[in-house]
Order: sequence, then C-alpha cells, then structure tokens
Amino acid sequence: MTVQPLFREDHALFRASVKRFIEREVAPHHARWEKEGMVSREVWKKAGEAGLLLTDLPTEYGGGGADFLTCVILIEEMTRGVYTGPGFRVHSDICAPYILHYGSEEQKKKWLPKMARGETIVAIAMTEPGTGSDLQAVRTSAIRKGDEYVINGQKTFITNGQLSDLVIVVCKTDASQGAKGTSLILVEREREGFTRGRNLEKIGMHAQDTSELFFSDVHVPVGNLLGGEGRGFAQLMEELPRERLVVAVTAVALMEAALEWTLAYTRERKVFGRPIAEFQNSRFKLAEVKTEITVARVFLNDCIEKYMNGTLDVTTAAMAKYWLTELEGRVLDTCLQMFGGYGYMWEFPIARAYADARVHRIFAGANEIMKELIARSL
Repeated sequence: MTVQPLFREDHALFRASVKRFIEREVAPHHARWEKEGMVSREVWKKAGEAGLLLTDLPTEYGGGGADFLTCVILIEEMTRGVYTGPGFRVHSDICAPYILHYGSEEQKKKWLPKMARGETIVAIAMTEPGTGSDLQAVRTSAIRKGDEYVINGQKTFITNGQLSDLVIVVCKTDASQGAKGTSLILVEREREGFTRGRNLEKIGMHAQDTSELFFSDVHVPVGNLLGGEGRGFAQLMEELPRERLVVAVTAVALMEAALEWTLAYTRERKVFGRPIAEFQNSRFKLAEVKTEITVARVFLNDCIEKYMNGTLDVTTAAMAKYWLTELEGRVLDTCLQMFGGYGYMWEFPIARAYADARVHRIFAGANEIMKELIARSL
C-alpha cells in the first residue's frame, strides 16, 4: 500500500514464503486456537522447519543469519491476517536477543538452536501483580545458596506462559540495591516448585496463551544467571527499545490492513442506493486515515533504519511506541465505524483487530510511561 524502500528483492522472496506458511499452517487453525486459548506446539516446530524463528540471529547458534527486516516481515504478515495466536515475536524478537547478548557461550549453544527449531518455546517474566510497568519494583526474589539460586515469587500476564519450556525471570538477587539488585535468571519448565496458573482470559488475542507463573523455592544452578548478577535492570533497558519497535511495527501493519479492509467494504456496501465510499463523510474520513497511516509508515521506517544501524535511542523508541499505538486506536475505531454492525462481529477481521490492538497501549511499558521517558529527555 505504501512505498517501503527498506525492503530488497530477497526480502520479497522471504515475504512470499511467510505468506505461504500462514496460508498453510496458521489460517486454517486460528479460529480453533482462539476457542482453545492457545496454539498447538506443532505450529512452532513447523515454523522452525520453515526458517521463520530467530531469523536475524547468527547461523552459528541456529539462527537465520538475516537482518531485522525479516522479523519485520513476519510481524507484518501475521498481523495483517490478525493472527496473534503464535507468540513468535516474543520468542524470537524479544527473548532470543537477551540470550544472544547476555548469555554465556554455553547458554547460547544450549538454548538458541532449540529455539530456532521451535523445539524450545521461551517466555520472559517481567510483570507482577503489583508492579505493572515499574520494573524496579519487582518482588520475586532469587537468593543465592551455595551454587544455586532459590527463587520465590509470582508473575502475571506472561505471553507463552502455558507453552513455554524456558522462562527468563526478572528477579531481585539483592532487594536492598533497588534496580541494581535486579537479575535475569533462566528457569526451565521441569524445575520443582515452578507452576503455572490459569490461562488468562483477555479482551483480545484469544489464541495466545497468557498466564500467571508461580515460583515456590525453585532451585536453579548459578549457571542459569543471564549475564552478571545485578545487571538485570540495565539489560532490560538496553533491550526494551527493540521490544517497543516491535509493537510499533505491529501497530502500523494493523492500520494498513484495516484501511484495505475498509476500502473494500465501503466500495461494495450500499446505503440509500449508493456505496458508502461515495458519501463525503466517508471519503473525508478515509482521506484522513490514509494520510495518517502514510506519515506513520515514514516514521516507522526511519525508526527501523535507526535500529538497524544502532542509533535507535530509548526516547525515539518510546515516541514510536506511544504515538503509533495511540494513532492505531483512533484509526481502527474510525474504520470499524464504517462497517456498521458488521464491525462488531468477530468473524470480521476489523473486530478482531480492534480487540487485539487495545493492549498495544499497555504492554512493553504503558504509554503513560512512554510519555515520562520522553519528558525526561527534554
């Protein structure tokens, strides 16, 4: 729909393969996954076989050795079909970089190839019932005893929570040090004392498993520490710009898709003997939406370029996440209105998109936090 000069011919070939995978392995099953509240493990393995996981990680660790644009393409194509069930982006685009950038050579060789094959599904456990976006206030503790850490605490709203085989847990290894006492520790599914609560029922993203996690005297070896002790908060701050960029990519892709659906519907649907698209109000609303999405795409592409050349800073990532998700909410509301009653029906993608998008203003740091980060830079 819009000019995307970032993408090359090899990216077009990758996009075509992603579309084929979605048509074959995702689209036929997604409605069932929504009813079941999670996807099958089989689709993860098939995604691994198709080379769709960890696409921008080095080949020596099982990754695709490609660039970040392959991640963008996968997010865009999944989003345009409103296929939010498989938690590929959390696994590949959020969790994998933590292990790649902060893990030991042993940790990288142990986990990343399995993640790339879809054999090991990974989640990251940040949020707690009483903390939300305030990562400095996490209370889950990891007390060192000899050559082990003993973990106690609770996490909530964890994507891939039910299916995950490995969880990156944000813990306090020294509660007296505040943010400087935060560490990231890997916890395997089979660890005694590690249990999963219910699969949470959400407004949208019904096919994506989202869970409570409980840790009761969970013993893990000190070798499960990711990077140095007390480095967790700094690691989170270093990786969050990418996570916020991923959310921004999702927002723009969903807006572009919504405009396409709305144009098709309003040209076909008639009111008082005329297509909805011919009424001045509709034409003006569509013109506004087209303009806003075009501006959004230009800003997003600039952020992607900055990320790829290492210059996307915390403030710009926060601006992208905040502004693009706020715009997304307005655009989807405008588009849904043009569908009339059908826009409220779950079988129409605009309804699913409307429900799924609401969380974008909350996760990866609520937009109020984004404004605070931006304001601090002024």
